[in-house]
Amino acid sequence: MKVEFSKNREFDIIAIGRACIDLNATEYNRPMEETMTFTKYVGGSPANIAIGSSKLGLNAGFIGKISDDQHGRFILQYMNRMDVDTSNLIIDKEGHKTGLAFTEIKSPEECSILMYREDVADLYLAPSEISESYLKRSSILLVSGTALSKSPSREAVLNAIQLAKRNHVLVIFELDYRPYTWKSREETSVYYSLVAEQSDVILGTRDEYNILENKPNGKNEDTIQYLFQHSPRLIVIKQGVEGSFAYTREGETYEGKAYPTEVLKTFGAGDSYASAFLYALIKGKGIESALKYGSASASIVVSKHSSSEAMPTVQEIEQFIREKESPLNESIHVKG
Repeated sequence: MKVEFSKNREFDIIAIGRACIDLNATEYNRPMEETMTFTKYVGGSPANIAIGSSKLGLNAGFIGKISDDQHGRFILQYMNRMDVDTSNLIIDKEGHKTGLAFTEIKSPEECSILMYREDVADLYLAPSEISESYLKRSSILLVSGTALSKSPSREAVLNAIQLAKRNHVLVIFELDYRPYTWKSREETSVYYSLVAEQSDVILGTRDEYNILENKPNGKNEDTIQYLFQHSPRLIVIKQGVEGSFAYTREGETYEGKAYPTEVLKTFGAGDSYASAFLYALIKGKGIESALKYGSASASIVVSKHSSSEAMPTVQEIEQFIREKESPLNESIHVKG
C-alpha cells in the first residue's frame, strides 16, 4: 500500500495545536527538587513535529495561539528561524499565558514532566480563527490529541478537520495523550474516538490507543478491527523497545524494530518519530522505510538534551540507519 497525498500543494504539512516552552533540566541524575538550572526550548508536540518536518526539508506550517509576551515572542522567533510558516500562529489578546513544561532527568529510565497548563493560550484557539484558504494549501493536516482537551481549541480542531477533508487534505492524528489536561479517561476516549474515526493516518503508543478505546489492556488486532471500519487507511502503533507496527486497510502488517542507542531522556521520541515517519511517506519511500526513519529519528532525539533543537536532518537519520543496520534492526514485511 502507498499513502496518496494531494500533489502540488504549497505546504507538505500544517500542524495544529500547542506550542509551549520546555525547560529541560541541565543537571542530570537528580530529582527536580534539587535541580537548579534549566535550558529553555520551544516545545509542544505539534510544534515539534512542524519544526522536525522543516529540518527534514519539508514545507511546514503551523496553526496555534501563543501569548502576547516574551515567551510567545520566543516561540514565534524560533519557529521563523526554523522556516516554519507562522502566518496562522495567532497572538492571544486576552492575557492567557504560554504553557510551561519542566523536565526532570533522574536517569535514562526515570524522567518526568511537570506541566503548567492552566488557562494557557493554545487552548483558546477558536473555530473562527481557522482559515480554510490556508488549510487547502497543504497536503497534510497534523492534529495533536492535547488540543482536544478543552474548548474552544477542541472545536477549532474539529473545524479544521472538516475543512481539511472538504479540500482533500490528509488528516494525520498524533495521539499525544497528556493526562493532566483531561478531566477523565472517559472524556478523552470520546473525543479521541471522534477524531480517530475521521482521520486517514493515526500514530500513537499502545498505551495511547488504550486511552482512545478506554480499555486497560487493548490488543492491536482489536484496535485495527475497530478503526478500519471508519476513515483510517494506515495505523501505526508504537511499543517502545519492542518496536512499532504499521497496519494498512488492505490487511498488510509492517514491523519496525527499535534502534538501540544511549538514552539520555525519554521525552521527545514521539514527535521526532512522527516527523521522520511522515517525511518518508511524503517522499514516497514506503511504509517499511518510514518505520526505519521514525525509529532512527526517535533514537537520535532521546540521546540528546532537547526535543525541538535535537530534531535531526535527513543526512543524520540516514547515517544513523547505516551505522545501526543489522538483521536484528531491519523492518520485516509480513503479508496480510
